[in-house]
Amino acid sequence: MPALVTEQGIVHYETYGRGRPVILLHGWLGSWALWRETIEELGKYFRTYALDFFGFGDSLDRSTEFSVSNYVDLVYQFMDRVGIVKAPLVGHSMGGSVSLGVASKYPEKVVKVVVIGSPIDGRSLNFFLKLSGYKGIADLVFAMPILLRSFIFGITHLAANDGPALHRMVAADAAKTTADSFFQSIGTLRETNVAPELPEMKMPILGIYGRKDIIVHPMQGKMLLKHAPHAKEAWFENSGHFPMRDEPVRFHSTINDFLHHG
Repeated sequence: MPALVTEQGIVHYETYGRGRPVILLHGWLGSWALWRETIEELGKYFRTYALDFFGFGDSLDRSTEFSVSNYVDLVYQFMDRVGIVKAPLVGHSMGGSVSLGVASKYPEKVVKVVVIGSPIDGRSLNFFLKLSGYKGIADLVFAMPILLRSFIFGITHLAANDGPALHRMVAADAAKTTADSFFQSIGTLRETNVAPELPEMKMPILGIYGRKDIIVHPMQGKMLLKHAPHAKEAWFENSGHFPMRDEPVRFHSTINDFLHHG
C-alpha cells in the first residue's frame, strides 16, 4: 500500500502505468477506489496517481483539518514529495474543486484540469449535502448510524444508474470517515466559490457534467464556461453524478482525448 509522509500527515495513494503523470482526486465520502477502471484505462498511456484525501480512505491527518484548502496543499506537497514537476489534475465533485484550487494557488504545477460534476459555487450542492456541513447534524448522524446508512443508501441509489453497485462502494468508503472529516470537508466545500479565480487560469479546463446529477446542479458547467477563458464542457445526457460509472466508455474516451489533445 503506497504512502508518503507530508507536513500534514500520511497520504495513501495508488499508482499504475507509465509515461507522463496524471493525478486523480476523489469526491466527498469517496476514496481512490472510485478510479479503479479509470486507472486501468489512463494507465495505458500515463503514469496515474490516485490519492486519498485526509480523513478518507487510508490517509491519516495529524491536524484533524479536513478542509478544501488543506486538500489543495496536500496535492501540492504530494507532487513535491513524489517529484512531479507538473501534471494534469482530474477531480470528481469535491476533488474537482480541489483541482481548481491547486490550479489557482499553484498554477506552475498544473498542465490541465478536468472537473467532473464539481461545484464551481458551493451553493449549488444538494440541500441535504449542505446540511451535512453542520457539526451538530454530523454528530447526530454519527450518533445514530441508521441515519448515516439511510442517507448513503438514498443518495447513492439516486446518484447513478447502477445505484446498488455505487452504494456498496460508497458505504465501504464512508465506514472509514469520522464525524469531523464528514462535516468539515463538505462544510468548507459548501462555502467554496472558485468563480472569481477562474478568469486568471490560463490552462485548458474540461468540465464533465451529467444531466441527471442530483448532487451538484449540472448547470455548474455553464458557470465554468462563463468564467474560465480556456474551458470547454462535455455534457453527458445519460449520466448522473458519476459519469465514470454511468457511461464509462464515453467517459474514458473523453478524458483520454482531452489529456492527449486538449
